[in-house]
Amino acid sequence: MDIRLLRPSDIPLIQHANLENLPENYFLKYYLYHALSWPQLSYVAVDVSRPKKTAYDYPKIVGYVLAKMEEEPTDGVQHGHITSLSVMRTHRRLGIAEKLMRQSQQAMVETFHAQYVSLHVRVSNNAAIHLYRDTLGFKTEKTELKYYADGEDAYCMKLDLNFIREQLEDNDEEPAAAERDGEAADEGEAVGDVGRDPEAKKDKAAAAEKEKKRKVKVGRGLGVGELVERVESKHSG
Repeated sequence: MDIRLLRPSDIPLIQHANLENLPENYFLKYYLYHALSWPQLSYVAVDVSRPKKTAYDYPKIVGYVLAKMEEEPTDGVQHGHITSLSVMRTHRRLGIAEKLMRQSQQAMVETFHAQYVSLHVRVSNNAAIHLYRDTLGFKTEKTELKYYADGEDAYCMKLDLNFIREQLEDNDEEPAAAERDGEAADEGEAVGDVGRDPEAKKDKAAAAEKEKKRKVKVGRGLGVGELVERVESKHSG
């Protein structure tokens, strides 16, 4: 299973997944609006186990999350919103919906510095409520009466994204700490003659020259020196 960013060419396929699984459906241009306005936030799950017969075969999309940023948040706080989430019945109970949600949430923080993410869910959709509340940690903010077109109520749910921000900051600090530890272990040598002991410099040069002679002597014993001399004389001729 491959989780990747939604592409405009995927839109007919995710619309099909929406029509198959959800009572709330959208026009193609609504999906395109999300894909063009917030291309970093919407993801699809592709079943890569299905072999392609030709190069023109469509990918088998078995799930998607459609997400956006609230353009004019009423509370003045930068936050994201999950517009739609759907996984085909043939691929449920595999953790796909959770992976899609987590990927989108991380992108909200990384790209737009979102403080939290919100969503609406039918009060009768127990499976989705379990995912949002028990698995992902969403909290119910309020109930919106007759939110859906058929008159059913919706829970308005919210998840604070500070934990993702902290995780990203920790990941950034680890390489920096490792680099600092490396510098402490090996601060390098002074550039030029500044801070160096002249006698130590001579001793080091003498040791290097001795090592050079020793290596040449061993090389000649193995025939390497003669080979080098023959090659050099060939080029000079």
